[in-house]
Amino acid sequence: MSAESSLKPLLSLVSNEHGADEQVDWADAEEALGVGLPSDYKAFMSVYGAGGIGDLGILGPLPVDYLQWDPGSIVDSVPLFREIWDSEGGVPGVEADSRSVLPWGSGCNANELGWLTLDPNPDKWPVVAWRRQISYGDSRWKLFDCSMVGFLVKMMRAEFDECPLGDASLWGRTAPFVHWREAQRRWLAGLDPETGEPDPLIQEFLQWPTP
Repeated sequence: MSAESSLKPLLSLVSNEHGADEQVDWADAEEALGVGLPSDYKAFMSVYGAGGIGDLGILGPLPVDYLQWDPGSIVDSVPLFREIWDSEGGVPGVEADSRSVLPWGSGCNANELGWLTLDPNPDKWPVVAWRRQISYGDSRWKLFDCSMVGFLVKMMRAEFDECPLGDASLWGRTAPFVHWREAQRRWLAGLDPETGEPDPLIQEFLQWPTP
């Protein structure tokens, strides 16, 4: 399956109307991370870019300096993601240290998403998730044998046995994708970054005098 084909199920659920090609220099990104990256993630960055599907943020590979905020990046998120893996022992039954995990998403009430990178072929990396809200006795870390895009699609179609995250905002439902630059444009215009509707609280904040 080509990288573009891998996005078709996601595009049927989430429009890329407010996406943008991140124009990543993949040689630089993979050199900075010391590892190759999955083809579906690269396709996502070229069709959607970094940004949010509802409350779930999809990280770009490298940091981006911008006026108000940057969208978050894999490079910047690696230390915390690996620290959590080390502190909680990772997925039960999986023999891998924190050097074998790499983040790609964060949000939905403080859940963290990444890949387990043991396979030399990045397109075979499964997803690992750290869930803040779990049932008593369950592990916060869980492994899902699917790609990043596959995970998003299966979650929004409710095709897992149960909600894969500790938050059900995208379980069996979809949300718009908004590229981080579009989200910032909306915020600076006094609009809700996710919906594009006027937000009185943001408008009030923008009127406060700067120190």
